[in-house]
Amino acid sequence: MKAMWRKKNELELVINEVKKAVVGKDEHIKKILACILARGHVLLEDIPGVGKTNLTLALSKALSLDFHRMQFTSDVLPGDVTGFIIYNQKTNDFEYKEGPIMCNLFLADEINRTSPKTQSALLEVMEEGRTTVDGITYQLPQPFTVLATQNPYGSAGTQLLPDSQLDRFMVRLSMGYPSLEDEIEILKRKSQENPLDTIRSVCKPQDIIELQKQVDQVYVDDKIYDYIVRIIHKTRDHELIQQGASPRTSISL
Repeated sequence: MKAMWRKKNELELVINEVKKAVVGKDEHIKKILACILARGHVLLEDIPGVGKTNLTLALSKALSLDFHRMQFTSDVLPGDVTGFIIYNQKTNDFEYKEGPIMCNLFLADEINRTSPKTQSALLEVMEEGRTTVDGITYQLPQPFTVLATQNPYGSAGTQLLPDSQLDRFMVRLSMGYPSLEDEIEILKRKSQENPLDTIRSVCKPQDIIELQKQVDQVYVDDKIYDYIVRIIHKTRDHELIQQGASPRTSISL
């Protein structure tokens, strides 16, 4: 019980640190943290400039997570994401060169601007926490979360995410514009210093793994399981829904 209380306090510290760089988005911070604890992935869908990347950077610093960001463009190849095998003349052997996906928190920026072939490179890593290159499987560091962003407006040069990939995101969020007061506060903070530079590391990756294990132990009554599945089944029968939610959605919920 004391350990759980200590972890709860750690999460509150994380939220307070992230709030130094992210103004007025407390609920978004909490939802993303909840998703990380549930071993899920997040799709941030919004217009440019509202703080999606800033939020991800702030989280990585407060949680002490190894963070990689990749700008997805039309010329990005699957090997650019997962890594590739290269021949080393010195050792006279082939070796694996890690891609940016080998980290704790991977930001796939504007994921809908790359090809479906490159998008599909994320399917295995998001579902199984591993990647396969030339028939050899490599485990990703733990904890591991993908935060992807996409601009919902303007289709020039974009590729819609396939349903199989959308289904692997546990949470889909939109940040939205800040309020008048929050935007004034953002200007004041930016005029003095970069708020990201003030964020302290208050949690370690191992702490996140321990919290994930505690989440696994949360008791769920059979009535809750029944309630969740009934909700999901309704999406499959509704006349206004073209494709109902999958069993993966039931697990996420």
